[in-house]
Amino acid sequence: MSGISTTLTAGAARCGEGRYHASLVQGDRYILTCYRYIELNPLRASMTDDPADYRWSSYPCNALGQWDPLIELHEDYLRLGREPAERRAVYRELFRVHIDPELLKAVRQATQTNRVFGTEYFQQQIEAALALRIAKRKPGPRKRECSLG
Repeated sequence: MSGISTTLTAGAARCGEGRYHASLVQGDRYILTCYRYIELNPLRASMTDDPADYRWSSYPCNALGQWDPLIELHEDYLRLGREPAERRAVYRELFRVHIDPELLKAVRQATQTNRVFGTEYFQQQIEAALALRIAKRKPGPRKRECSLG
């Protein structure tokens, strides 16, 4: 199964403040959606007006070409263009359009529940490969309360 990535979306948290969240992410548009989600978090939190201004963002590397020893360019990012300047221009263009609210909700749900983020078919492939039920299912019927009176 190609096109699988993992992403961390919890951000920096002080000790004891929050849980680590990670999700298995399908490649292509899903990983780039996660990049946008993560790199726009400081804007949504009113920490900055530009993703390039946030110290811990990979945006300056991906969009502006500023080298960062901590960042390894993802294969889906590299497919954005043949030349570095072309990739950076396409990447910046991704940030001119708002993330669809339903897609934003799907990213949050996947990361907050540590679930797979991708198509339903991709989720089924992962379930089959791992022999585990990982997709969110509807809850079963509620149990009735017994009355002892």
